[in-house]
Amino acid sequence: MMTFFATQKTIPVNLRQARPVIAAFLMISASLLPVSAQDASPAGILQDLKSFNSLATVLHVAAHPDDENTQLITYLARGRGYRMGYLSITRGDGGQNVLGPEFGHELGVARTHELMAARHLDGGRQFFTTALDFGFSKDYKETLKIWDKPQVLGDVVRVIRTFQPDVIVTRFSPQPGNTHGHHTASAVLALEAFSLAGDPKAYPEQLTYLKPWQAKRIMQNGGRGVQIDIGGDDPVTGESFASIAGRSRSMHKTQGFGNFGGGAARGPRMESFSLLAGEPATKDIMDGIDTTWGRIPGGAEVGTLTSEVIEKFDAKNPSASINALLAIRKKVAGLPNGTLVDEKKIQLDHILAECLGLSVRTVISQPEVVPGEPLKMVHTALINSEIPVKWVSVRYPANKGVTRKSIDLKRGEITRREATEKIPNSTPLTQPYWLREPLGEGVFRVKESNLIGQPENSPAFPVENVFEVQGEPLVIMDEPLSITGDGVNYESRRKLEVISPVSLKFSAAVQLTAPNGIIPVSLEVTGMRAGESGAVSLDLPAGWKASPEKQNFKLGKMGDKTSVAFKVTAPSKSSTATVGAHAEINGARYDNQRVEIRYSHLPLLVLQPQAILKTVALDMKTSGHQVGYLPGAGDSVAENIEQMGYAVTSLQGTDLTPDKLKNFDAVVIGIRALNVRKDLAGHMDGLFRYVDGGGT
Repeated sequence: MMTFFATQKTIPVNLRQARPVIAAFLMISASLLPVSAQDASPAGILQDLKSFNSLATVLHVAAHPDDENTQLITYLARGRGYRMGYLSITRGDGGQNVLGPEFGHELGVARTHELMAARHLDGGRQFFTTALDFGFSKDYKETLKIWDKPQVLGDVVRVIRTFQPDVIVTRFSPQPGNTHGHHTASAVLALEAFSLAGDPKAYPEQLTYLKPWQAKRIMQNGGRGVQIDIGGDDPVTGESFASIAGRSRSMHKTQGFGNFGGGAARGPRMESFSLLAGEPATKDIMDGIDTTWGRIPGGAEVGTLTSEVIEKFDAKNPSASINALLAIRKKVAGLPNGTLVDEKKIQLDHILAECLGLSVRTVISQPEVVPGEPLKMVHTALINSEIPVKWVSVRYPANKGVTRKSIDLKRGEITRREATEKIPNSTPLTQPYWLREPLGEGVFRVKESNLIGQPENSPAFPVENVFEVQGEPLVIMDEPLSITGDGVNYESRRKLEVISPVSLKFSAAVQLTAPNGIIPVSLEVTGMRAGESGAVSLDLPAGWKASPEKQNFKLGKMGDKTSVAFKVTAPSKSSTATVGAHAEINGARYDNQRVEIRYSHLPLLVLQPQAILKTVALDMKTSGHQVGYLPGAGDSVAENIEQMGYAVTSLQGTDLTPDKLKNFDAVVIGIRALNVRKDLAGHMDGLFRYVDGGGT
């Protein structure tokens, strides 16, 4: 399968007008790993045709990354060819990380991409709300209060209206039980949203580009009720659904699930589903639902024609189906527009490209660009059939650019176009859309409401390749990629990211002083481009003062760093404050730092949050002086303890003897130290004897 997609008609240059198509593109592409169309197997094309001919949609709902039933997703998506989605209420920001130091929002970004990688394997789509994962909760009512229930409920309604499921399946019961409060809350939200999504009076602001949608039923995965066998083998690869589901689950590596994988036993696996609301079902979760094109006014003939293509499909010559597919395309073009039909148009053009053996790619040598810079791109197209195809033009909606030159593609020959386009100065820096605004109370705040629910941002610089097949336009949507190695795995591909010319970083995350005290503040400036110069200033709340007001800097080659120093005076009373910083370069203002998340199972993730320093003015007394610290999965606790006035010594497992510990006033064990360190378990007895002797 591949992730370039075409549209029935020319995409409007105005991206706001193209919102429904872009949304459909995001929903599909987020779950798939790009590969060349010429590598699409005949079995894969045939399965895509069967999926095109099915209009069934199921939405699975739970609370966190790893809550989902991956085999259910695999079976319905790959086995039955359904549009299958997983709505994770949170992004897992409040969980643990057994791989590295990322916690909070950074961990949430990593887990977002782990879920996207999982969906690539099991064939599902991924959705989220704006709820913030705040850790364990025993009471779902407490959870909903912290989450701002009206907002998060509206998010679930939005996802239902966007994806339009026939059936909703919760992972957990809406009845309180001996489980995480987030789990129960996810089911409560899904159950309420089931009814509200179809009510035009509920969340009417969403109806400017969405429509009310009423699912047939909502069921819990569990309890007594309908049973279905979700065992079996993938019709394309022959791998068992259980094995695929295991590999999907193994993508949750930050949670320690890397030991899951293929090799799961074949055979039946029965899953039960109990009705929560809506029409009852007796034999299958899809009872009473028309899953064919007959559900679309005027669409029955599309189903008939597609069935004929499936029956006559020539695995040795997929391009023999082109004429029939173009005839189906004309029929689909005449159907009333809507979410499902719009998405099916994209899917059909995807199948057309597969049958043509047509693949496109936009490659860039540098995956990062500064607003206003030129972007050099190499566009390539390759066809693996004798069907005449013209490559008419390449369009760039972000700056209204277009490259026009009609080229006849030749079988087996790579056709290239080279282009340079300017990135608009107004292009926002790349930052996950849910992290662009200050946090709400228990939720993320998002200005671009049309992105709510989606796993990631829209492409920074979308590309549209315009082809002509037997007189019909075919627009294949693409985006620039930087590719290393074979380009197949996630870690070898990077999407274009828009960065600032410099990044800022405070030397510490938190700094402590007494009222009226002076905090020495050091700020590191890194040049992301050569020859950057400007001035840096601190952004202080009332009562706090900085000296000097600004510091000039001048950098040499790209990657050079320099430090600028300030003295910040605290107010006379105990208080806390958030100190920001910004650099002014040629009249533009940049206030971001740069955070890189590197894991082998994910692409390089670059975040550009605001550079901030938390300052605390506090009249504090301390007891003792010497502290031993056992570092854990990654934290700044040792540095924070030092700021309080203690001398901190980092310890190894071999240091845990009463004799070596006797001079410490206290020993502190770092976050998840026993999870990530192998040198501690065998030496804990020495630590216990230190405690027995009066140690803290």
